Amino acid sequence: MRLRPSLLLPCLLTFCLAVPLFAAQNPVTFPLNDIHAGMKGIAYTIFTGDQVEKMDVTVLGVLKNAMGPKQDVILVELSGADVAKTGVVAGMSGSPVYFDGKLAGAISLKIGTFTKDAVAGVTPIQNMFAIQKAMANPPGNTNGAPAAFSTISQSGAASQKVALGDGRFLVPIETPLVFSGVMPQTLALFGKQFHAYGMSTMVGGNASPRPDDAKLKPGDMVGMELVSGDLSMDAGCTVTAIVGDEVFVCGHPLFGFGSVALPMTRGHVVTTLASSLESTKIMNSGGPIGTITEDRVTAVVGRIGASPPTLPVEVNVTTPTEQRHFHFNVVQNPKLTPLLVAVAAYNGIVSNTSYTEGTTLQLNGHIDIAGHPSVELRDMFSPTDLPIPNGYQLAVAVQSAFASIYTNPYEQPKVEKVTLNVTSRSENRWAAIDGAWSNKSEAQPGETLRIKVLLRPYRGVPFLREIPLTIPAQAARGNLQILVSDASSLDRMRDPFPGASAHLQDLNELIRVINRERQNDRLYVTLLQNSPTLLVEDKELPNVPASEINVLDQRRVPGGAQMLFQSVIGEHSVPMSQVITGQQYLSIAIK
Repeated sequence: MRLRPSLLLPCLLTFCLAVPLFAAQNPVTFPLNDIHAGMKGIAYTIFTGDQVEKMDVTVLGVLKNAMGPKQDVILVELSGADVAKTGVVAGMSGSPVYFDGKLAGAISLKIGTFTKDAVAGVTPIQNMFAIQKAMANPPGNTNGAPAAFSTISQSGAASQKVALGDGRFLVPIETPLVFSGVMPQTLALFGKQFHAYGMSTMVGGNASPRPDDAKLKPGDMVGMELVSGDLSMDAGCTVTAIVGDEVFVCGHPLFGFGSVALPMTRGHVVTTLASSLESTKIMNSGGPIGTITEDRVTAVVGRIGASPPTLPVEVNVTTPTEQRHFHFNVVQNPKLTPLLVAVAAYNGIVSNTSYTEGTTLQLNGHIDIAGHPSVELRDMFSPTDLPIPNGYQLAVAVQSAFASIYTNPYEQPKVEKVTLNVTSRSENRWAAIDGAWSNKSEAQPGETLRIKVLLRPYRGVPFLREIPLTIPAQAARGNLQILVSDASSLDRMRDPFPGASAHLQDLNELIRVINRERQNDRLYVTLLQNSPTLLVEDKELPNVPASEINVLDQRRVPGGAQMLFQSVIGEHSVPMSQVITGQQYLSIAIK
């Protein structure tokens, strides 16, 4: 069949426009040295749905070394499509730019905030493909921050456009971080931490997997999944190029972590929200399509195929009226995972319909590690007068414990599961130690004392608690001290030097030290004798003779030994079902 002349030109135009989109495998690149001011090109991105749209591109100039040594930026002005309304959009990072049908780079940078002109920086494709050398010879994980960008003085149109930024730096375009199943309190509390990574947080959703999710072309959206399950978090970028099974996106770093293993998903744009402050794409995350393997200064690279394993996190919340169970899967990364576990924990707590401020939270959980004992997580968290949500204290405590394990200096742990059981109690359960005394001022070894403690609860009537304390048979004659205290006071006394865990020898010792920490919902009575105690690694050696101290000092024990000038010869505690604070010292004479 012969085409009519009137239809020939539109068909040819359609074919020409389609060539860059579907010539995805091993694209022909445009040399950076041939790019000059005034050149016209096209770029592709999505504004709504899965329809890739064309934008017109005009080169304003090339900024030499703008991203660092030998890291040039092509400065362009965008027009056409919806650009006049939206400007440079969060999520546009990675949109491919073509000259004469050849791939020149990815839209990746913007100039400041409130810039009315749609002026963008383009990362040259040669700099993006240079990551392949690092992938062939990986130097190991890098945890550096994204490079700083500075404005460069240029002549002609380029300098005029840069001046419109009013001295603002060239910065990476924000990456949309789409939350699904998230509570507003969670976004308000943790959003700033993700914004510091150059992300724009917003509520989105999940789309059902499709058979063609992995069939990508330049201009499509992909998601980088951080959390999935009852809470999902996905960062979104635009596809620049596909080389074999490798997908190049963003044109700038996501976090700048180097070699990574993050699940890669298909992204579907719902709509593009225009804003004078920050236009952004609202995205749904589709099915898994592979693994993000590189997160470097000029691009993020993924590989089509299987997704990496993730860490299961279970949060079970019990209130007086109901129980709720939440399941999450979190990416495994030393910098991200502790924060994401805290986000999942907090979101699970506040999403319970019975949760209210002013309640006390009881935590009983564990971190399961292959080949090692579990890390026990037990504590109680009462409300404070500070403007901090109740659940935040618990989330931060979990984050701290998890980080100490996950980022330990001894080995990369294989964390199998995190289980958090949280019980919410309907009142402020808190009590301070107001006084303490003994029924006797003198005693003999083997004798039992009755220690009475006056406790002042939150907005309640003070009450007495009596605790029996037996003097050990080996107690020496002389004066002994009795410490009536909360958990933190006793822990500080036994480990007075912050960072002492750095002198441990392996992960097992670190776990033993963590599991030995006292619970803050118990009242402790400790008998102290004036004789030295040595802390060597994870071991306490009480009543150490001077000869042994000299031997250890001469041998220079690895990591060093800490000496305390008191030894614990007896310790007793009772559960209180409320957070205990404060301390009192008593003195007793042993005859």
